[in-house]
Amino acid sequence: MDNLLKAIFSAEFVYSIIRVTTPLLFAGLAALIANKGGVLHIAYEGIMVTAAFCGVVGSAYSQSLLVGLLSGLAGGLLISFLLGYFSLILRADRTLTGIALNTFASGGTVFMLYVLTNDKGLSTSLNSLTFPIVNIPIIKNIPILGTALSGHNVLTYVSFICVFLVFVVLYKTPFGLRIRTVGENEDAASSVGVKVIRVKFITLLISGAIASLGGVYMSMGYLSWFARDMIAGRGFMGIAAQNLGGEPLSTMIAALFFGLANALSNVLQTLNIPAEFVQVIPYVATLIGLAAYSGSMKRNKINKKS
Repeated sequence: MDNLLKAIFSAEFVYSIIRVTTPLLFAGLAALIANKGGVLHIAYEGIMVTAAFCGVVGSAYSQSLLVGLLSGLAGGLLISFLLGYFSLILRADRTLTGIALNTFASGGTVFMLYVLTNDKGLSTSLNSLTFPIVNIPIIKNIPILGTALSGHNVLTYVSFICVFLVFVVLYKTPFGLRIRTVGENEDAASSVGVKVIRVKFITLLISGAIASLGGVYMSMGYLSWFARDMIAGRGFMGIAAQNLGGEPLSTMIAALFFGLANALSNVLQTLNIPAEFVQVIPYVATLIGLAAYSGSMKRNKINKKS
């Protein structure tokens, strides 16, 4: 127990929370902007795993981080485009389309990995690149604070910058107003000349680009290789964070809560605790968070009726 408390109440544990929160925050912000535009879906797992795979392949064959990043974005945007085409143009059910695309991405990345490396599990045979670690000037020299906040992958800092950028796009730009108007009332938006389908399609692509950054981080930051199904539910955790938050800042706080659960499970793995119990902690935390959100929504409805 003493070892557990020492591990939790340390700068290294805070560092770990921020590190594992990064893909959850990208996914949460992606879900948030999609939800504001009325196109919330469940294909984030597929977007992120495709981006993770394409990022590794692109960087390995080009030996360029920029090409790797653009490849990852292109892969994630492809899944977003397919989702938009099937759900917005062909009017297919968005949930079923999301399930199909998640399955397609999961199997497709494993197939392509086998074609390229003759391995169905890991891409370690590919000489892929990783994004650099950034040490923040001044802060890096501050005891405890420097250990916790400095020395993260550059994409980690990008994820927190995206919180501000998403807020600006949604609430400080004309296009953000169109997104929110379409999400709240399509008929009202259409009546004033807003092209609803176009706005929703662009919203899906923006959301897909943000989620893709989370996938690229997983294989070129959090790890240095691609592994089959490496997203492991983080896309769904992002949706849960968005539901708990509802706004950029509160979505970040919810993502940090889920990051805390993930970091705690990583710490517990070093102790003599059954692996099955440890691995289920992040998902239990997600269920607890959604249950709390559902309970608060019901109380609000009851208060409004009374």
